[in-house]
Amino acid sequence: MTDAPSPIALQIWDMKYRLKASDGSAVDGDVEASWRRVAQALAAAEGEDCRGDHEEAFYDAMADYKFLPAGRILAGAGTERNVTLFNCFVMGTIPDDMAGIFDHLKEAALTMQAGGGIGYDFSTLRPKGARVKGVGADASGPLTFMDVWDAMCRTIMSAGHRRGAMMATMRCDHPDIEAFIGAKQEAGRLRMFNLSVLVTDAFMAAVKADDAWELKFDGMVHKTVGARELWDQIMRATYAYAEPGVIFIDRINRRNNLNYCESIAATNPCGEQPLPPYGACLLGSVNLSRFITEPFRDDAALDTEAFDRTVAAAVRMMDNVVDVSRFPLKAQRHEAQAKRRIGLGVTGLADALIMMKARYGSPRALELTETWMKRLQRQAYLASAKLAEEKGPFPLFERDAYLAGESVMELDDDVREAIAEHGIRNALVTSIAPTGTISLFADNVSSGLEPVFAFSYTRNVLMPDGSRRSEEVADYAVRLYRRMRGDDAPLPDYFVDAQTLHPEDHVKMQAAVQKYVDSSISKTINVPEDIAFEDFKSVYLMAYESGCKGCTTYRPNDVTGAVLEAPAKESAQSSLPLDEPASTTPADAYETGGVVYMTAPLDRPEVLPGQTYKLRWPESDHAIYLTVNDTVRDGRRRPFEVFINSKNMDHYAWTLGLTRMISAVFRRGGDVSFVVEELKAVFDPRGGQWMGGRYVPSLLAAIGEVLETHMINIGFIQPEGGNVEILARAAGRPAGRLPDTCPRCSQPSLIHQEGCNLCTSCGFSKCA
Repeated sequence: MTDAPSPIALQIWDMKYRLKASDGSAVDGDVEASWRRVAQALAAAEGEDCRGDHEEAFYDAMADYKFLPAGRILAGAGTERNVTLFNCFVMGTIPDDMAGIFDHLKEAALTMQAGGGIGYDFSTLRPKGARVKGVGADASGPLTFMDVWDAMCRTIMSAGHRRGAMMATMRCDHPDIEAFIGAKQEAGRLRMFNLSVLVTDAFMAAVKADDAWELKFDGMVHKTVGARELWDQIMRATYAYAEPGVIFIDRINRRNNLNYCESIAATNPCGEQPLPPYGACLLGSVNLSRFITEPFRDDAALDTEAFDRTVAAAVRMMDNVVDVSRFPLKAQRHEAQAKRRIGLGVTGLADALIMMKARYGSPRALELTETWMKRLQRQAYLASAKLAEEKGPFPLFERDAYLAGESVMELDDDVREAIAEHGIRNALVTSIAPTGTISLFADNVSSGLEPVFAFSYTRNVLMPDGSRRSEEVADYAVRLYRRMRGDDAPLPDYFVDAQTLHPEDHVKMQAAVQKYVDSSISKTINVPEDIAFEDFKSVYLMAYESGCKGCTTYRPNDVTGAVLEAPAKESAQSSLPLDEPASTTPADAYETGGVVYMTAPLDRPEVLPGQTYKLRWPESDHAIYLTVNDTVRDGRRRPFEVFINSKNMDHYAWTLGLTRMISAVFRRGGDVSFVVEELKAVFDPRGGQWMGGRYVPSLLAAIGEVLETHMINIGFIQPEGGNVEILARAAGRPAGRLPDTCPRCSQPSLIHQEGCNLCTSCGFSKCA
């Protein structure tokens, strides 16, 4: 390792990947010990006579962060814990009957309890209002059952498990597709889901031709709409709310290596793995930034020998994961072992391009990216074919059918010859996964194929005494450049970040990579807030026309929130040294814009505006009345005190204590929105209640939802319902912009990329 890892890299390792005993004491003494643990665990799948050699090869692949197995592997391999090493799963096809639906809900709960994110296609459920034979009733529709899944995920979280991640898909011709598109515009609804529309080639043709489009189920047409009008509904929703995403499902199935034996209708939560029923998501990334020799010089190049060796070791490691991992369900194990699909990708691409002096999205960057990705694809397929010669191909391999696949036919002749002769060990080999957390762990390299988000930013670290210390976090390529050229060296024009790129640059890069990825890609196309709607729509059309398998955009606005508070724009040729960060973030973000974090409580005015809410809890004969009074400071309204009253005296003592505690917190000022999430996470072991068609896990959670509704109504938190207080308008931030704050550390450092939320202060990730 050329340098000691940065503080944030060590913190991420210690918090997420370091093996610790039950008492919290460290088992892994350092990062190298973690790599050794993983290498030894995965080499256990090899024969005893060669196990040691493979362990050394695996360790060497991970050393210096060259290969980064997915977080589940880093955290779980070799721990003897009952955890899965697979990140995510697509669950089984939901049958259109009540018993089958709740059987699948149970499977989802068991999978999520084991730490796996899940994806589901809800297109198989009959639409709202359809007749249910035998019971004389009308169907409630897929969205009501999605509410049940959403409540289940909240309950799993409240029981102390990691944050849930779910993907819900629906076909563009389902009769309830319009309700699906607008579902998350309702405050607080389906917050545990990412949503994506399965868009067919026929629909895109109808959009272009401005034809009518039939919405149908089970062969029956329920409604006819204009295809272009439906497309505009999708576009307007994602323009304003960042959801739903778009998945080009026909292209996915047509280019699937296994289209002769499976059909795909859903993806994992971040979209990089379209999977069949019970398919499992196995991920790992080669860190391109570690393979550039002579960086920032004219003779900079990829170390192809080291790269090829690392790719071969990575394929073998990931193949072994299939054999050593536990699975939540037997069906998931069977599916994984029958096809042995892996998802080997890259991270650090943007940093590698910078080190080659190639501007992200430029013709030279596209050329380099295609060259590197083609090499990755070639070496990975050759390594898998060699494994097949040694261990046998995946059980469902059929040579003629496999070689006839659209994507396989595009491989080099010698690769196809190796597959024809020996078969292939892994049905699908490549994928580009979200790598936000592991990229921070790898010394803050750029994530996946994303551009650098910000060259540097200020990170607020919580100290043991409760105080916060600020530290500067710089991108890996920036630190390397200034170490070579001096801290005062201006950044050349090939240093470009996500905020300055044109959306077309994003799409071009995604399309260039997709050519060599047999699965799919997790990628967020950042667009400016003031982008015209017609220009926004053209991004999706460009993605479709250029061969992408899906498209996800992020447009910051008052609904979605803004992204990480990056320093003032450090443009190319700036002369600001690294030790003088160009930060517009004030010393204390709570002291700007009229929101003040204080140790002394706010004074209570004689008269306060407020609202009283009536809450009925099914276990109580009497309603509960919850009053929230607000104070207005510097033109902003914020909650100040809470009162709870009821004729049911059984609740008196604890509700009095609760209201006094909440009111005391409110009167201290600052970000008090965490109170909502803490209450909503309370799980009653006796069981919750169904209220308004949704499952609420406890009375305290119901009170939390009332407080959340009130905070949204007064504009204190975003309609998304997350832990985001209307904090400071930091200097340089456009008026009305809301920062995203992390639900774990409450710092305004949550960025949105690769379909995930990642906190650059504490490493929190929604879907990693």
